[in-house]
Amino acid sequence: MSTLTAQHRPVAGMLWMFSAGMSFVVMTALVKSLGSSMDPTQAAFLRFAFGLIFLLPALRLMLKTHLTRNHIVLLGTRGVVHAFAVMLWFFSMTQIPLAEVTAMNYMTPVYVTLGAALFLGEKLAIRRIAAIGVALVGVLIILRPGFREISLGHITMLGTALTLGGSYLIAKVLVRDLPPSVVVAHMSIWVTIALIPFAIAVWTTPSLRDLGVLFLVASFATAGHYFMTIALKAAPVAVTQPVTFLQLIWATLLGALVFNESIDIWVVAGGTVILLAVSFIAWREAVLNRSSLTTPSIAPKL
Repeated sequence: MSTLTAQHRPVAGMLWMFSAGMSFVVMTALVKSLGSSMDPTQAAFLRFAFGLIFLLPALRLMLKTHLTRNHIVLLGTRGVVHAFAVMLWFFSMTQIPLAEVTAMNYMTPVYVTLGAALFLGEKLAIRRIAAIGVALVGVLIILRPGFREISLGHITMLGTALTLGGSYLIAKVLVRDLPPSVVVAHMSIWVTIALIPFAIAVWTTPSLRDLGVLFLVASFATAGHYFMTIALKAAPVAVTQPVTFLQLIWATLLGALVFNESIDIWVVAGGTVILLAVSFIAWREAVLNRSSLTTPSIAPKL
């Protein structure tokens, strides 16, 4: 989670967020390319297992950081919650188009905003409530219940955004006491551990191609998080967030050109509505300079 601070490099921030968005879209496309060659749960486990390689730079800080029993409980709980989010996301990728996965993932910060009000005591101003209502309209535009069949993939993607929201609410509590890099590193470790029994239950011997693809997934996910961190240091979320709209454009084009998915203008429209709502919340908090409040960020954190 990040808070708004006075920053003065908006162009650099937008360029870094553009790079982060490209990394996340490539990551998503690589997962999509696996198709049905591997169970989504096993793929999720291997993605995080490979990701542990990138934790080595944070190892010394992790060992030096003192953890209380409460920290360990929260870290473990977050790992389990995030593991379910990852399994749901990988499954959704096998069921619905790239553009729909990307658009529906935009709901994560909306759930975080609601959760911060319900569980962390943050005030929910009328403008935030209105923006949340607009975001929910965006979901209805994407799903269009009554006008088309809502698949299991849509339901699991809604569950993905909800569980990711829960994961980052716990992270918001943890970063009050612990360095963010330690919180992120522990998440990867705990998620990997939590996924082990589920992966064993569906395990099949992976091909070298699948292992290579999943290593690239872990690499692009790590790069995306790194670029996003630099972007948020260079400029506030209110400035960088609108750039993430391009993720939906790239995902739509990749889906059409690489995976022969039809371009659904309703999905693009609904994703745009959600993004505008979330961006308004971030902009409003920047105007009010209420840095203690949760500032939404829509980058997918998988």
